[in-house]
Amino acid sequence: MKAVILAAGVGSRLGRPFPKCLTQMPGGEPILGRQIRIFREAGISEIIVVVGFKKTLIMEQYPEALYKYNPFYYITNTSKSLLCALENVYEDVVWVNGDVVFDPQVVRDVVGSPYNTVAVDRKKCGQEEVKYTENEQGFIDSISKEVKNPLGEAVGVNKIQKNDIQKFIRALKHCHDDDYFEKGMELAMSEGIRFKALDISNYRCIEVDFEDDLIQAKNMFNQSEKGTEPILTLRKKNIKISQNGLPLELIEAKNIKRACS
Repeated sequence: MKAVILAAGVGSRLGRPFPKCLTQMPGGEPILGRQIRIFREAGISEIIVVVGFKKTLIMEQYPEALYKYNPFYYITNTSKSLLCALENVYEDVVWVNGDVVFDPQVVRDVVGSPYNTVAVDRKKCGQEEVKYTENEQGFIDSISKEVKNPLGEAVGVNKIQKNDIQKFIRALKHCHDDDYFEKGMELAMSEGIRFKALDISNYRCIEVDFEDDLIQAKNMFNQSEKGTEPILTLRKKNIKISQNGLPLELIEAKNIKRACS
């Protein structure tokens, strides 16, 4: 089994001049470092991190991980980052968004599930969350931010089994550049692939999109854990920010892409 961490995005809503996955949790452990540690503790040694924005910062901090680069991270969404990771992979894969903070048992339960799996939290959801519904057998029948009458939130921790990976890859290829990977899951379900909903509501799990989310995550995980890393210091020196809050190098990259198209 392999693990994939999707960490290519800019994370502009959190407003940090470095990748969101390097945001520190209590005790000084970055979100990404915590995820890598939890995967290793679950027995997964081969971890693929999909990078884009400020990729060197991530790769220098965790040189032992494997990396896939999404060169169009600034104009594509998680469907294309996941596609980067899954091509040429032929075994079971657990994947997570690089901004999700969760208890280790969440990963252990997903790894131990005998199905293609979506970890879910059965709670009332806001507009921003990815929501889901399921059928009577507990398999997902809809998953997106636009789901009506949802049962709860899909928390961003999932598994695809090796026998279904090629169909899933084809579904991701049919996604638009701005689609989340959940669109690929919906397309795959239309081709007969089934994903089981796994309730992890009894565990701590939160996706960090905004500053309020980060405050809540730090309060939720307010005790450092055994095996955490030393504090990672990222210098903000010489990082130029535009008026809309995005790094100037990102604006320049977008302009180059438009000029070449």
